[in-house]
Amino acid sequence: MNKAKLIKAVIALLIAGSVFFVPFEAMGLNLTPVEVRVIAIFLMAALFWILEPVPIWTTSMLVIVTSLATVSNQCLPFLNGDDVGKLVSSKAIMATFADPIIMLFLGGFFLAAAATKYQLDMNLAKVLLKPFGKNPKFVLLGLMMITAVFSMFMSNTATAAMMLAILAPVLAMFDADDKGRAAFALAIPIAANVGGMGTPIGTPPNAIALKALGDMGNTVSFGTWMAFGIPYVIILILIAWALLLFLFPIKKKSMELNVGGKFLKTPKAIIVYITFAVTVLLWVLGKGIVGMDSNVVAMIPMAVFAVTQVITKDDLKKMSWDVLWLVAGGFALGLELQQTGLAKNLIDAIPFATWSPFGLMIGAGVICLFMANFMSHTATASLLVPIIAVVGVNVGSNLDGLGGVVALLVSVAFASSLGMSLPISTPPNALAHATGLVDTKGMAKTGVFIGVVGMVLTYAMMILLAQLNVFGAPKAAEATAPAAAQVSAPAAQK
Repeated sequence: MNKAKLIKAVIALLIAGSVFFVPFEAMGLNLTPVEVRVIAIFLMAALFWILEPVPIWTTSMLVIVTSLATVSNQCLPFLNGDDVGKLVSSKAIMATFADPIIMLFLGGFFLAAAATKYQLDMNLAKVLLKPFGKNPKFVLLGLMMITAVFSMFMSNTATAAMMLAILAPVLAMFDADDKGRAAFALAIPIAANVGGMGTPIGTPPNAIALKALGDMGNTVSFGTWMAFGIPYVIILILIAWALLLFLFPIKKKSMELNVGGKFLKTPKAIIVYITFAVTVLLWVLGKGIVGMDSNVVAMIPMAVFAVTQVITKDDLKKMSWDVLWLVAGGFALGLELQQTGLAKNLIDAIPFATWSPFGLMIGAGVICLFMANFMSHTATASLLVPIIAVVGVNVGSNLDGLGGVVALLVSVAFASSLGMSLPISTPPNALAHATGLVDTKGMAKTGVFIGVVGMVLTYAMMILLAQLNVFGAPKAAEATAPAAAQVSAPAAQK
């Protein structure tokens, strides 16, 4: 750790530690020692995720270990006692590493690794781009659509890296003064960020929201998410495409992409094709038809690829395990906020019941969107989803007309993915900026516009889905305030 990062870490720890000297009672909050410790952990995580003195996944590890040592029933002896408050099960905290949502993501990683290894991604890109012809404007649209599709099942970062590699020879075709180069370079991170919103496994914020909803008994199936997520992605991609053409007019009249080759016909390649298709089909059909939820289905490609050696131990080493650990840290924070009773106490101190439901949804989305532009999308969702979940429960039936707590958390998840105004906002942005073809000003213009339009589209979609009763009767609306403190109980039992 260099000097600058060490200073950031010390500042973050000092600020987090100052929580123990805050006169909460004078503020009308009667918090137990355990609840104060959770606030300190939460603040430490937020500052570490924002300042990044260490990689963000290591912050999650720090959160979990600190939680075990200070707020679990296996905490350090001198931190335990009759008057410390409600402790959290150490097994529940450690179980966040193997939560069903983690398995869902891991299944997605297996599919993505196999697709890349056996060239399914490149060959699909070739097939899917063919209908878009040679007009640069429509080739741009095709690239955005394909990038979005891949991003629904692959890491946004991996998708952006792959598509920018495909684009390298294409970008060389443009004249130096053709703004179309910037349009093509920017199109990839935009499509990767937006595309991940289309499926539960497309990006970690989606999984974090699903986890919170599942703990409250509001199940949203893989197919249901895709039913509203994919149309949303298509509309936003079209809007982004029109914006790019307006801001960065393309002078070039014709171009041709030469990507991919022939589909492999080896036994292992065929296994990949079939497994990929079957897995996606089972996800789309959902538990109501196939009898298995998406988390269980995600285990199928893991088993098939392991047994057939499609994925080897060397492939396992290359997977994004850091993402899984980062998500686990977010789950642990949510668990502690709920089971210690801290979330309920904090929420009870704010008269959310008097707020306009639509104002609450907009406020939560704006805060989330702002934070997501300066810190990891996953970290943003990890911090806000547990709090917003309890807010939604306490507001109760006031949210019914907007889709209940389901719509509230989905809008927060979407807001997390819409933060793309700066090179530091998300890895795909950083990759595009590294090409040297995109300046910060151009990225900020498109990012802010897409973020605002994306949130407006999100709210409109949530209202429409509520009128169509897509999410059913919101169960959270029936919950009482005391029940809100227990919304993570199912997670502890798992």
